[in-house]
Amino acid sequence: MTTGTGPAPALPRGVAVIGGGRMGAGIAQSFATAGAPVTVVEQSREAAEAVREQIAGSLERAAGRGLIDADPAEVLDRMAFADAVTGLDPATELVVEAVPEDAGLKAKVLAAAEQVVGETTVLATNTSSLSVTELAAVLERPARFLGLHFFNPVPASALIELVVAESTGADVVDRALAWTAALGKKDVVVRDSPGFASSRLGVALGLEAIRMVEEGVASAEAIDDAMRLGYKHPMGPLRLTDLVGLDVRLAIAEYLHATLGERFAPPRLLRDKVARGELGRSTGQGFHTWEKQR
Repeated sequence: MTTGTGPAPALPRGVAVIGGGRMGAGIAQSFATAGAPVTVVEQSREAAEAVREQIAGSLERAAGRGLIDADPAEVLDRMAFADAVTGLDPATELVVEAVPEDAGLKAKVLAAAEQVVGETTVLATNTSSLSVTELAAVLERPARFLGLHFFNPVPASALIELVVAESTGADVVDRALAWTAALGKKDVVVRDSPGFASSRLGVALGLEAIRMVEEGVASAEAIDDAMRLGYKHPMGPLRLTDLVGLDVRLAIAEYLHATLGERFAPPRLLRDKVARGELGRSTGQGFHTWEKQR
């Protein structure tokens, strides 16, 4: 949404990412690669060290493939790793919550972070479907809160979906737009609504593709090829489901089913695969077979 020939947008003066899973680590890596100081908060020292090693490896691979110009060691030097929200710097300008898709957990983490940071710090959730307006209700200053929905893998993704809650201040949206531009990513601004724009459409397509496999219409590979080659999608819906994680997709589908109705009812095949631990790329098996991730 922001265009022009003025000075380059500024990054946040300090970023904290709470939750060092695949999404959180990717968000932290992206901000640090762009030049921002970043703190990653995990639930233990061991988990924080594991995230550090994960990001270090990701940076080395990106540099080896020519995907980043930055020195991996310099990027890592801009990062700190903590095991408690209480260790955050009050001067941190942006806090991104990236814990699992559990509304209660997210609300608890956001409320705790708000007690530590300064009054002008922007708080954001990386939820892909939960109500940003309902999460804002736990905060003392909900006007400083919005959704920043990053996409996996974050460092390579070109998009951030900005989700504006009923209480989000216009100045907070402006700051988030500037930070998105500073990361070199495109913004899509949406009103808070179940599934927003991206998850609502993406999950609908993915669930129908799963039903087609379930009904024997075609194989997973054939369905993916049809969308990739026929409709120019960069990746088929079932391969994308594997990449996102079948458990993650099931959780989002259940939420959308509860809020938007029967068209988002999870297929039995999806439930069965999750119950068997066939979660996609992370486990080596989903709708496709993958080399198991370490």
